[in-house]
Amino acid sequence: MWERASATRIVPWALDRLDLGDSALEVGPGYGANVRTLRGRAAALTGLEIDPALAARLRSRQSGQLEVIEGDGTAMPLPDKEFSSVVCFTMLHHVPSPDQQDALFAEAFRVLRPEGVFAGSDGLDSPFFRLMHIGDTCVPVPPATLTGRLTGIGFTDIEIDTGATMFRFRARRP
Repeated sequence: MWERASATRIVPWALDRLDLGDSALEVGPGYGANVRTLRGRAAALTGLEIDPALAARLRSRQSGQLEVIEGDGTAMPLPDKEFSSVVCFTMLHHVPSPDQQDALFAEAFRVLRPEGVFAGSDGLDSPFFRLMHIGDTCVPVPPATLTGRLTGIGFTDIEIDTGATMFRFRARRP
């Protein structure tokens, strides 16, 4: 059910009219709900997953669809300027602090090529959102602060749009 929602609503809305280029990185792909949708938008797809069990599952179930790298989005084990796009969906709130979220944004900037796009989505803070995350890390990203945070890292052409329960963001590395 989540894969269908992600593939038909979340990812299309977050990436509407965006070109991911030839080499996309998904930070936090989890169990791979977005792999099929993203493969249709980029020639090469890499997933950076912090959870070893999820990384192993991705390797076994999505073999040939993406390169899976086990690692932390706040300290990516990847070369500078490697990707034409970096994306993440409904995972930023799982990063344990605003400082670590900013480190992830800085790492996305570092691994992007010039003119590369950083895009994605996350949930809006609400009592229901918090209830869904009882016992889990939940540090919502306030959309109102995101433009300033991304600008401070060096991103330009920043767009933030909010929906009923989530927001999307897009930014470019100059």
